[in-house]
Amino acid sequence: MKKVLSLVALMGSLTLTAKAQIQTPQPSPTAKLTQTVGLTEVTVDYSRPGMKGRAIFGDLVPFGTIWRTGANASTKITFSDDVKLGGKEIPAGTYALYSIPGETDWTIIVHNNLTLWGAGGYDEADDLVRFTVKPTKTQATHESFTIDIHSFDANKATISLMWENTKVDLPLEVNFNDKVMASIERTMAGPSANDYYAAANYYLSNGGDLNKASEWIKKAVDARPEAFWVIHVQAKIYAKMGKKDEALAAAKKSLEAAKAAADDFGYIANNERLIEEIKKM
Repeated sequence: MKKVLSLVALMGSLTLTAKAQIQTPQPSPTAKLTQTVGLTEVTVDYSRPGMKGRAIFGDLVPFGTIWRTGANASTKITFSDDVKLGGKEIPAGTYALYSIPGETDWTIIVHNNLTLWGAGGYDEADDLVRFTVKPTKTQATHESFTIDIHSFDANKATISLMWENTKVDLPLEVNFNDKVMASIERTMAGPSANDYYAAANYYLSNGGDLNKASEWIKKAVDARPEAFWVIHVQAKIYAKMGKKDEALAAAKKSLEAAKAAADDFGYIANNERLIEEIKKM
């Protein structure tokens, strides 16, 4: 009995300990910035250290030393499409953003290793690209480290790193033309065979206009004559319209195509049942 009471007391103590966790503000709060540039989404996840009366560049952040470009874990930057950053080609993906501050030049590093806490364990061999930019002095003092995306053009923007009285601009270029051209070509080409099939099948299943469904499924069959599942829907539409001969011919065609396929996905049996139902019409 004493052992049971002791166990209960221990569990109660653990529960109280878990509930008694104290939450305090982060010294360097996290921030997430998401911005669309052209048709590309750019996301930056970082922590924002404050000056708190300290001298920053050349002191707290030494010149010539690798910096996590923020606080806590390394800053992460994500591009939804291929871009150019600082004139360098960057494939779509997520990267760590490191930097080496200097009095007259900063080295910006797009890094592949996302697992590091700060710069500890940093290995130059994991760099994707490096490029240099010139820092500028600002009249306004930035108490907290800030990353901003601004100065948008059709296919350009600027990513700025700002802290204390220092500002570093990273030129960003995106390519939206390929996306736009592909979208135009898809739209101007009209609906695909699958679009016609999906629309016709929806009308069949939900009481839509069967004449329209019949037109759409014919276009789908003409584009995909080997697609037995499409022809099967055509047979069902004809059957529902009362067109027995057309329905029977389509069901037999679907059956033969299903038999010729490596995997019929159950459509041999489906068509055999449908043929029997049509014959009873």
